[in-house]
Amino acid sequence: MILHCVFCSFNSDASQADRTAILSDLAGFSQTLDGVLAFDFGANHDFENKSPAVTDGFVIRFRGRQALAAYADHPTHKVLGARLCDLCEGGADGVMVVDLVCGD
Repeated sequence: MILHCVFCSFNSDASQADRTAILSDLAGFSQTLDGVLAFDFGANHDFENKSPAVTDGFVIRFRGRQALAAYADHPTHKVLGARLCDLCEGGADGVMVVDLVCGD
């Protein structure tokens, strides 16, 4: 299984409605793909004061690398990813991705 963790630093002028819309659209899209096990998203509460620039994030659980690759290469993902970047500080620089391989 792969945990695809995405951390966003949304622009201060990005409305809550726009933030929720893009994350909801990504969630809805991901659930249409084979090999996606779960999608969770929410605001960063930063309880340990380690990530003040990160405003929101999401995690997608993929069955494996093939499912992640299908997601990454999908034209809808590219459109949604561009929308996400448009809402973030510095565009793509305002998005951090961490992929964790869990189990064998």
